[in-house]
Amino acid sequence: MSIKVSIDASGGDFGFPVTISAGINALISFSDLHINLVGDEKGIKEELEKKSIHKSFLDRIEITHASEVINMKDSPSTALRHKKDSSMRVAINLVQSGISDACVSAGNTGALMSIARFVLKTIEGVDRPAIMSAVPTLTGPTHVLDLGANVDSKPETLLQFAIMGSIAVQNTENINNPSVGLLNVGSEEFKGHGKIQETAELLKNSSLNYIGFVEGNDIYKGEVDVIVCDGFEGNIALKASEGVAHMFSHFIKKSFSKNIYTKMVALIAKPVMRDFKSRVDPGRYNGASLLGLKGVVVKSHGNADIDAFFQAIKEAYLEAHAKITEKISVQLTHELEEHK
Repeated sequence: MSIKVSIDASGGDFGFPVTISAGINALISFSDLHINLVGDEKGIKEELEKKSIHKSFLDRIEITHASEVINMKDSPSTALRHKKDSSMRVAINLVQSGISDACVSAGNTGALMSIARFVLKTIEGVDRPAIMSAVPTLTGPTHVLDLGANVDSKPETLLQFAIMGSIAVQNTENINNPSVGLLNVGSEEFKGHGKIQETAELLKNSSLNYIGFVEGNDIYKGEVDVIVCDGFEGNIALKASEGVAHMFSHFIKKSFSKNIYTKMVALIAKPVMRDFKSRVDPGRYNGASLLGLKGVVVKSHGNADIDAFFQAIKEAYLEAHAKITEKISVQLTHELEEHK
């Protein structure tokens, strides 16, 4: 069975040089993958001509022309109503029509969510789609959702997030019965506001491997596979973590460049720092899944380089290959029947 991924080739900060190169790398890595590059046909062909591509790879590349591009300043409503021939919209349309199995875009997050929800619709039983992404931890990646698509979610919606996240991680990370934690201000059972307490009860009574509350500092310990939270808290936690990482990187560089002696130490420590960077590099974990839609959609960071965008394509490929959408629908229906 071949998997076809439509790529919003015009999206992101760097466009064709990154998206097309990453697509070619994905073709090299996955022999059953086909890609559909969506954007200005002339520009895509010119970029492909710059690459040294074996003919067998060209046979697995299609081009779909789109005359418009959604930029980062476009509001979701503008993107949805006035840019119907954008590369993002056309790439999602290919999923809706069944031509593609998944879509990847590094474009405007709000626009991507709005268009994907409008075009693909949500799975029956899903109130709202959620954004899930992996974060580095001491033992490997932990997946967190929601990361900003929804604020003030109901307990029933948070249960849906937990189900969707558990299914996605189980099938893309090959983790049998993933552990699920609920983000809270403390690990004690009595802590947290009413919504958190209600959500905890729903999770306890579900078929999920629910382990209880986790605090913000637990996210990076790697002791839980899936962490569930409202998009408001999730986005703040993510952005705060990114800020700490950037600050840490800044201070390390500044310390190593103080004088001739620290520069010599930096040369000696270079292999160690390279290893450290590879473990915490956000690019390794690029590719946020928009779960709950009737189709696979993956959001890449807008400033992703070739390797990072490749990771987003890989995530889309794995989810499509595992038929994540169908599995979420089946288990969600089962859980909702159990709670009636």
